[in-house]
Amino acid sequence: MSTKTPHKMDRYDRHILALLQADAGLTNQQLAEQVGLSPSPCLRRVRALEDAGIIVSRHTRLNQKALGLDLTVIIQISMDRHTPERFQAFEETVSSYPEVQQCYLITGQDADYLLKVVVPDMDAYQVFLLNKITRIEGVSGVHSSFVMRKVVDTTALPLDYVEARR
Repeated sequence: MSTKTPHKMDRYDRHILALLQADAGLTNQQLAEQVGLSPSPCLRRVRALEDAGIIVSRHTRLNQKALGLDLTVIIQISMDRHTPERFQAFEETVSSYPEVQQCYLITGQDADYLLKVVVPDMDAYQVFLLNKITRIEGVSGVHSSFVMRKVVDTTALPLDYVEARR
């Protein structure tokens, strides 16, 4: 992440971000046409947004169900000790597991971490839980919740809160 001062954005920048959040595969030409700029200024704006650390990366979202990854699990994990070393070791370990889609250090719950995990089925989850999660040093409690239906599933940020410069 960038430690620079916040990048002031105008309506073109916000429009560029909204379009790229919806379809990161847009070419610069397509993006420029949809934003209402010529390609060169559009590309300069995209590069400035990247340089400012606002555009971090671009991804292709895959259809989880079409790939046979039918089970999404939300896991609350408690740690035995709250030390920087224990947390760092846990975070490094779960970061290496491709099943873990998101990991948050949280407060306000009995748990220390909240994970979103994707696996094919309950058998695969049992193997993941017993052979990976419970073997991480310091894990003292695990509570699993199984997603029945995704009501909202987006990676798009709410750009209406971003102030426009005049």
